[in-house]
Amino acid sequence: MESVRIDKWLWAVRLCKTRQLAADACRLARVRIAGQEVKAAREVRPGDIITVEQPDITRTVRVLAPLEKRVGAGLVPGYMEDLTPPEERAAARRRAEESALNRVSSPPTKPEKRDRRVMTAFLEQMRKARELESDP
Repeated sequence: MESVRIDKWLWAVRLCKTRQLAADACRLARVRIAGQEVKAAREVRPGDIITVEQPDITRTVRVLAPLEKRVGAGLVPGYMEDLTPPEERAAARRRAEESALNRVSSPPTKPEKRDRRVMTAFLEQMRKARELESDP
């Protein structure tokens, strides 16, 4: 095997969770080989430099060997060399930490039924307490 489709390769080396996501990334022009946008059917060969724009980081990798079947994470370095600059990784790590902090500080959704009951009971107690304080 000298070459393999880029969508298969991106999935096999775990740059994309599913092959469909890899194909979508190609369709949305988020995958480039040597600076040129590629379609999902484009063949990759050893030595190709691939740039993949992901939501939090832009990864740059060199193809070491073609791969059609997904392999374990420990075997991936035998098929690709990660050329992503350390600054890019550090920036992505900072963005992930900030995102995690933002998620913790804001409620994810509206209160559930149980939470609404607790809040309603609390507000009712507060209302009764105010009424007792205002009565002479």
